Amino acid sequence: MDIKKNDRLKLEIEGMSAEGSGIGRTESGMAVFVPQSAVGDVLEVKILKVKKTYAFGKIESILEPSKDRIKVDCSYFNKCGGCVYRHISCEAEKRIKEQKVRDAVQRIGGLCDVNINHILSPEKTNRYRNKAQFPVGKKEESGKIITGFYANHSHRIIECEDCLLQPTLFQTVTDITKSFLQDTNQQPYSEETHSGKLRHIYIRYGEQTGELMVCYVVNGNGLKQEDMLVKRLKDRLPQLKSVVINVNREKTNVILGAKTRVAYGRGFIYDILCGLKFKLSPLSFYQVNRRGAELLYGKAKEYAGLSGKEILLDLYCGTGTIGLSMAKQCKKMIGVEVVAQAIEDAKQNAEENQIHNAEFICGDAAQAVVALKEQGIKPDVVIVDPPRKGLADEVIKTIVQMAPKRIVYVSCDPATLARDLRFFADQEYYTRELTPIDLFPRTSHVETVVMLSHKKPDSVINVKVEFGEGEGKVPMDRIAERAKKYQPKERVTYKIIKEYIEAKYGFKVHTAYIAEVKRDLGLPMYDAPNAVEELKQPRKHPTAEKVEAIKDALKHFSLYES
Repeated sequence: MDIKKNDRLKLEIEGMSAEGSGIGRTESGMAVFVPQSAVGDVLEVKILKVKKTYAFGKIESILEPSKDRIKVDCSYFNKCGGCVYRHISCEAEKRIKEQKVRDAVQRIGGLCDVNINHILSPEKTNRYRNKAQFPVGKKEESGKIITGFYANHSHRIIECEDCLLQPTLFQTVTDITKSFLQDTNQQPYSEETHSGKLRHIYIRYGEQTGELMVCYVVNGNGLKQEDMLVKRLKDRLPQLKSVVINVNREKTNVILGAKTRVAYGRGFIYDILCGLKFKLSPLSFYQVNRRGAELLYGKAKEYAGLSGKEILLDLYCGTGTIGLSMAKQCKKMIGVEVVAQAIEDAKQNAEENQIHNAEFICGDAAQAVVALKEQGIKPDVVIVDPPRKGLADEVIKTIVQMAPKRIVYVSCDPATLARDLRFFADQEYYTRELTPIDLFPRTSHVETVVMLSHKKPDSVINVKVEFGEGEGKVPMDRIAERAKKYQPKERVTYKIIKEYIEAKYGFKVHTAYIAEVKRDLGLPMYDAPNAVEELKQPRKHPTAEKVEAIKDALKHFSLYES
């Protein structure tokens, strides 16, 4: 049955998308994405948009509710777009996020036999954020100054008087600021005309220290009568330690500009994380959920497996939180971060916590890793916590060339994580264990901590097949003879199987072909978890000749008996 815009149809929700929309299918099999639905819902859905192979719809009525549904506790849920799971139980949300990671790792990365632990989640699912950015605008009809959040996929401000993810004192800050703007007749910034002053109210809060920072992002050098604003904040907020003015005159979606000045206080705040005291400036990276971050860092420390003798390299270190939380368990810690202010904060954080074995480098991760390699610095453990786009290929290659014993990957995006884990596996660094962390309850986001390690030396078969001697080439019968002498010890990698086949038969086979044959034979596939690949070209299958060659190699290495 073909569907078109404005059609209404009955739909059962069978799964969830990575962004948190329910997925149902029409009679013809077309997927329909429906926000705020739940697995098990039977719905009447209105079709809003139809693409070639999928469509988008909205709920008109719930015919049969899912058992996962709960009463929505936020009046802004239908408008805001920040939370996507306030309509289902926390347990159902955790199952969805765990499956999201599993699907990415298996389907994108081809890591079919990875040990994926159950998701870890902090007890607190409301009021957990220690940072927020509120866009400031004005209602045209009334002239009322408003703050809130952007509607999903737009820059239309949804007025919000109380977000359940934020501490209540954040709303006090926005109330004071709105009243100040009205009293002093100052206008919020307009993206359409590039006029007006105040663009965003950016707030940071130290949950453990109770310290508060308010940063005003301004289209200009500052606000009029700033002293009055500071006094109003101080009178109602004894936690206030810093008021900062950030200058952003650009026509851009980027919130913070490069220039910052202090209007009150010291220009930074402190918080306590993993027993350490951290200095936070406006540009510093710091996890927005402190309790969730302690779960994440604890798992990362476990995966690092430090004994006190290791050199630890922390890439994308921010203000040094992850690396410094482990510094006392290693010989030396080196942090790398491209944001200069964050590096300065990291150095001060090390000094503040009397950590003397930490060194910090300001620079691009790829360039810094190359520089360290050229200096002969060989880390035993590497921690990476990249942005959402993941790791660049050259970063992965250079890390591998450093040959660390273990790599701990902290990821905020399962898809790019899976892609990178596959690339690491191609370089013979295999995913040993993986744990999802519910760092952002009620939203679609999920963090993941992964332990990778190289194959053990005593499980490696060091094979060197020489195809040339002097001016000539080694005859194929001699190459085949050498291939017969391969004797596996503990683990036979896919690389070894490929070398054996090339030596004996004279042709190459793709890793995905070996995986396909092993899967068809019902054999375990952990030795090359990256084998099931999403090929750029249409998927091909091995020829009968290559299937027989692969079976022969599996028999030779005692992995298969016919």
